[in-house]
Amino acid sequence: MTQLTQPMPITIYDSMSGQKRPFTPLEAGKVGMYVCGMTVYDYCHIGHARVMVGFDVVVRWLRHMGYDVNYVRNITDIDDKIINRAKDNGESIYQLTDRFIKAMHEDADNLGCERPNSEPKATDFIPQMQHLIQTLESKKLAYQGATGDVYYAVENFAEYGKLSKRRLADMQAGASERVNVETDKKNPFDFVLWKSAKQTEPSETKWQSPWGVGRPGWHIECSAMSTCCLGDTFDIHGGGHDLQFPHHENEIAQSEGATGKTYANNWMHVGFINVDGEKMSKSLGNFFTIRDVMGQFHPETIRFFILSSHYRSPVNFSDSALKEAQTSLTRLYQALKSVESLTQPAGKIDKTPFETPFNQAMGDDFNSAGAVSVLFSLAREINKAVNLETDEGNAQALALATLLKDLAQPLNILQLNPTDFLQARVGEADGLSDADIQAQIDARKQAKADKDFAKADQIRHDLKAQGIELEDGKNGTTWRRV
Repeated sequence: MTQLTQPMPITIYDSMSGQKRPFTPLEAGKVGMYVCGMTVYDYCHIGHARVMVGFDVVVRWLRHMGYDVNYVRNITDIDDKIINRAKDNGESIYQLTDRFIKAMHEDADNLGCERPNSEPKATDFIPQMQHLIQTLESKKLAYQGATGDVYYAVENFAEYGKLSKRRLADMQAGASERVNVETDKKNPFDFVLWKSAKQTEPSETKWQSPWGVGRPGWHIECSAMSTCCLGDTFDIHGGGHDLQFPHHENEIAQSEGATGKTYANNWMHVGFINVDGEKMSKSLGNFFTIRDVMGQFHPETIRFFILSSHYRSPVNFSDSALKEAQTSLTRLYQALKSVESLTQPAGKIDKTPFETPFNQAMGDDFNSAGAVSVLFSLAREINKAVNLETDEGNAQALALATLLKDLAQPLNILQLNPTDFLQARVGEADGLSDADIQAQIDARKQAKADKDFAKADQIRHDLKAQGIELEDGKNGTTWRRV
């Protein structure tokens, strides 16, 4: 599937306006996109995987449509969790964060995600954050409290709450005793921009500033890094749904309060992942890292599971859901495998019945679930054509299989050799090796030659019990793991 030279229309559901809108970039043919990344103190979990894959598909589709995309995803490498974890481990914060940045990249690579154009780290942007805070101070949007911390004055930003549709007055009225009002805050919803240093914190977490030694608050990091990398206003800001309030709301207050300009033209939020119907939580014992899951399922199965739902919709994560995704992805790969032995030239087909709905689905707020349904329609047509067992049918099947791979390419699925996927050994260190399986297939072949059909059937049955499905065809017996 070749990249289109003329971008096709795209609509994006904008969280700010609460509706789908035609996407028009600030600069024709170019897109600036910022996504809130990970806080690197532990391995990435399955919720991070959804954000990684969701925005990877957005970037891939925009580029496929011909846009020059500058994709920026930050790394938070300084915060309370990082400081505490490094202290518990007896290591520096840089040793901790470097290790988990490497692990994050490994996980994202395994999930088939392209690296962002830029991955700014918070600790590399301390001067820019301080400059931004000083600008907010000069506009009466920031103040230093008695303890030395610097806060954002939410009451002085008239549009606070516009993204999350929350009115400050309503939040204040409903807060009562549920909000812990620190003595040096003017308003309980004021949030920290600069934290004064604590004596117990290591020196590597302390920077000189106009307000004394300290470190940045979390929210100011993204405002500084996004605008430094993409400008005061950029096209798309994304992240998980849980970041909409207060993180993204606070980013808007900081950035627009400082510049007087619209911060991001479009806001995109990825839906929650629940585990067996409950919110994922370490305390509930249902917390899964990407590595946990890749120990049991092929990375492309995980990617396919994520793509099978619209990025905004909530998703229920479970073993049964992943097994269903594995079965579905296997069906698509089997359709591709079914044409491997065909030798005649591919025929000519009308691609429109498949290309048009696929492109329409992806252009409609990156509806990967709708696009995947088109791939299944295409796979069914491949199977029908192969089953005709005619030269014309085979030629048609080959052309349809090429189209299936081409359409799937911007989703970055179905690009492996079908046999490599179908026979991939995942999470079964003690299972049968490829050589063991082939030896059993050879023994079954000999049993059939000896007309010992009971033995041949028993070998098939035994292999199936060990997760190996045999498929007999005119070109011999093939197998796959199930």
